[in-house]
Amino acid sequence: MAPGGGCANLESVTKTPVCVLGLGLIGGSVLRAAVASGRAAFGYNRSAEGAQAARADGFAAGTDLIEALTWAADRRALIVLAVPMPAVGQLLGHIGQLAADCPLTDVISVKAAVLEEVRSAGLLDRYVGGHPMAGTAHSGWPAGNAALFAGAPWVISVDEHVDAAIWSQVMHLALDCGSVVVPARSDEHDLAAASISHLPHLFAEALAATAGEVPLAFALAAGSFRDGTRVAATAPDLVRAMCEANADQLIPALDTALALLHQVRASLVDSGSVAELVYAGHAARIRFESFPRPDVVAVVLGGENWRAELAAAGRSGAVIRSALPGPGSPR
Repeated sequence: MAPGGGCANLESVTKTPVCVLGLGLIGGSVLRAAVASGRAAFGYNRSAEGAQAARADGFAAGTDLIEALTWAADRRALIVLAVPMPAVGQLLGHIGQLAADCPLTDVISVKAAVLEEVRSAGLLDRYVGGHPMAGTAHSGWPAGNAALFAGAPWVISVDEHVDAAIWSQVMHLALDCGSVVVPARSDEHDLAAASISHLPHLFAEALAATAGEVPLAFALAAGSFRDGTRVAATAPDLVRAMCEANADQLIPALDTALALLHQVRASLVDSGSVAELVYAGHAARIRFESFPRPDVVAVVLGGENWRAELAAAGRSGAVIRSALPGPGSPR
């Protein structure tokens, strides 16, 4: 029997089925990891190539969105949006027509923009945002890996509207995929993601483009250049989608970074020194290496002020490594 398609073992019947819409690097890895954890799962992909590759690897997948959403509706499956931001609105329209009662999450790298699309589609009461902080420079089904999320932070939104039972289902999926859960408000996620994800993409593009204009540069390039430009190998359309959807937060981050570069340029011209930026950057990196990651253990999902408590815990660096108690609902 194909993975995700049939004979459920004793463990899998306690877990919410998963319907993944979009089988690229992240969505394909979610499908693989969900099945590996014992869940029934089905994948949809707009392009036939990706769906065929998933089926060839033994997974239940197809290009018929109606089929996928009917499968989800029949099982009250957790629907996972794993598509670029420009495709979200259209998919939500179909979900509203065919699977409006299903719990809904996503793995998209911006949260406020998705939240507004969900609100506009009338699906807010079923939605809990998510973003696994993992990936590679490669894309498409072949790039996926069931172990991609092992040990990686998986942000789960704790906005005021979120339902505790659905939050619990998304938490269990993230934990089943091997991640540690970081609770965060959507706006706070986007502010942080601008600095640690979207800005590095633009810096990588700038580094690659700068070196590309220098004779001999590519011939000499080694570890520093490779590390600094790794994400510049990401498909340009994907980079544009994530950065442009988070422009409100990315522009201030760019301003801050550009101010630092202008300051170090002026210092280099005036005194031949880059010390201020180098020491500040080094100190920040050392703080990152020793950043505390305590466990969240004292919060009960659905309890009084549970969303605010989780948001504060996430802000402090705390993570969820094992399921928190809460509403009695299928995983």
